Amino acid sequence: MKRILRATALILAAGVVLLILFHASVLAALGNFLVKAGPPQKADVIVVLAGDGFGHRILAAGELIKQGYAPKALISGPDGNYGNYECDLAIPFAVKAGDPESYFMHVEHHARSTAGEATVIGKQLHEMGVKRVILVTSNFHTRRAGNIFRRTAPDLDFIVVAAPDEFFKPDTWWHDREASKAFAYEWIKTVAEWMR
Repeated sequence: MKRILRATALILAAGVVLLILFHASVLAALGNFLVKAGPPQKADVIVVLAGDGFGHRILAAGELIKQGYAPKALISGPDGNYGNYECDLAIPFAVKAGDPESYFMHVEHHARSTAGEATVIGKQLHEMGVKRVILVTSNFHTRRAGNIFRRTAPDLDFIVVAAPDEFFKPDTWWHDREASKAFAYEWIKTVAEWMR
């Protein structure tokens, strides 16, 4: 399996280099493929995925609650941030930014992937008896995250909403180093997900 993943990564890296030689519209199309999100809709709860060190995801969830799309947000919190769970850092950040702490629920776990998050959070969503969920993640992560959560909990209705990301712009990602890294990592993970 490791050999296949390494070969896939090398092929993707070579493909990215070749694509850079192509027209910008091809690159923009590849960037836009990663983004599969829509407008928010009323839901029972919001789920904020981990992995955003800037706070965009939790702040987007707070805004959605203020606008009446859902009453609460589950904040995914894997361990490993200097001995803290990510949700234990994200929630105080949002409170400092002006959101009431009552908006947010801690979901502490040990998952190390979006698929792991989907398993842990999917179980909690079923225990809560919810039916419709707003899934908040970064724009470049929306397609894969939505697919994983829908596959893990097919009986739930997931509405994927993109949180803003100052680095990744689908139409110009190749102009920024951080966006290029996000693009490459997300495409590698997307291909690996297809191969599973």
